[in-house]
Amino acid sequence: MMKINPDFLSPCGLYCGVCAIHIAHRENNQKFKEGLAKLYRGGVPGKGILPNSDNLTADDIRCKGCLSDDRFMHCNQCEIRNCAKKKGYTGCHQCDEFPCHYIENFSMAVGKKVILRAVPYRRKFGTEKWVIDEEARYFCPECGHKVFRGVIRCNQCRAELDLD
Repeated sequence: MMKINPDFLSPCGLYCGVCAIHIAHRENNQKFKEGLAKLYRGGVPGKGILPNSDNLTADDIRCKGCLSDDRFMHCNQCEIRNCAKKKGYTGCHQCDEFPCHYIENFSMAVGKKVILRAVPYRRKFGTEKWVIDEEARYFCPECGHKVFRGVIRCNQCRAELDLD
């Protein structure tokens, strides 16, 4: 049985162990952090991909998990985590209202796609299998390199990927 970090068990189903923000922070990869900051800021001022992200810098790319005390700015303002906590749930997989307006209006298309896949999976198979299978999902099928949720191209062999 694998040891599961409880800080990674995000209520929304976006398992933190395969999150690019967490991985860039854990590895202290400055180039990766700069790329993520640029991605989330978006190309047009006032039109960041994430809400309130216009001034995001590489220093802001840090997170130790959704349920930790050291969260990424976007995770700090997450309405889904607050909703689950208020209802006394550990996650959306326990809620009869899933998918709700928080999911429908989720700001990132990849995140929404993963949430709609992962929450029913966690509900059906349980938290441990959900974590094990999310960890196993994010490897390049061409070269076996470990990648992250939302990856478009393997940074080792450059293969195009669609793992979400």
